[in-house]
This record gives sequence, structure tokens and C-alpha cells, in this order.
Amino acid sequence: MRHLVAALALLTLPVAVVWADPPSDSPSTLQAAPYLLAGAPTFDMNITQFREKFNAENPTLLINEFRAIDANADEVNLIRAASKINENLYTSSALERGTLKIKSIQITWLPIQGPEQKAARAKATEYMAALIRTFTPSLSKPQSVAKLTKLLSNGKNKRYYAQTDGAIRYVVADNGEKGLTFAVEPIKLTLSETLNNGE
Repeated sequence: MRHLVAALALLTLPVAVVWADPPSDSPSTLQAAPYLLAGAPTFDMNITQFREKFNAENPTLLINEFRAIDANADEVNLIRAASKINENLYTSSALERGTLKIKSIQITWLPIQGPEQKAARAKATEYMAALIRTFTPSLSKPQSVAKLTKLLSNGKNKRYYAQTDGAIRYVVADNGEKGLTFAVEPIKLTLSETLNNGE
């Protein structure tokens, strides 16, 4: 249970991230995570559909049923849910209230020490790469692993790193020994972005 609380704390990490550059500790520069903003987009699948799709496509990487967790009183349009994969690996999600469509889905790995660390990290990266493929099915397994490796490298030792790829935002929150969270979130494309991409 202690580990689940730590994992869920990582879920809220982007809420307190400073988006301004250079960083400032001024409260006025703190912004909410994008998925918490009013009108934030959702994926076209709800959490049940996601779990069914993920488990069908990854029979060796199963995700258990998600359970709702207590939300902050100010998050009236949002439900948080989490699922424990094993003792050091969790998945969590921010969902649109009513539809349960996904605004953000995360996998959090809590590092362990000792001889099992390498295998535990390898399992975590398998889940993270599979998460990428769930929302970008055109990627092969090696392509999703390569994309994840680059994202984790770019986000190494950063409390918050985000990269946009089409209508998807990938987020890495690397807290070293406290844990590593990888998230996939939808973004809204503007007409000008669509035109610039030739779509």
C-alpha cells in the first residue's frame, strides 16, 4: 500500500511543474498539468476499452482492473483510477467524469535494489513500450522500444519532460530512486498544425 501511495503521488507530479523557462519558484508560474485543464481532450476509448485492448494485444503484460481513488475536491470533472501490476509497477489514469474516457494514462516504476532490479526495469519498459503501441498501433515492437528508449533518455533526471508526436503527448517524470513515470496523453490539434503537417 505504501508503494501505491508513492506511485499515485507521481501521478500528480505534473500538477506542480513549472512550465516557464527559466524555472522559478514563484507560485504564479505554476500551472496545472494539461489534462487537468477545463476542456482538456480525451482519447476515444474509455478505461475499460483500453484495458481490454491492452490485455488482448499483450497477453504476457496483463493489467488488472482499475479502481477509482479519492480525488481532490477541486477536480469535479476528473476521476483518478489505478491498477497494481506488481510490487513495484503500477498504472494509473486521469479520466473524464461520466464517460471514463482517458485524459492521461501512466505507468510508474518504483525502483528496487538488488539482483532483481535489471529484470524489474526490463518488465517496466515492456509495459511502457506496449502503452505506446496501444495508442500508436502503426509502430512495431522494435519501433516502440526505440521510441521509449529515446524518450526516457531525453527525460533522464528531469522532473518533467514532454514530447509531442502528432495528436499524442509523451511525458516522462524521472525522480531517480523515488520512481519513474511514463505517460501518454491526447492533445488538441489546431487547424494550422493540421495544415502544416499536410493532413
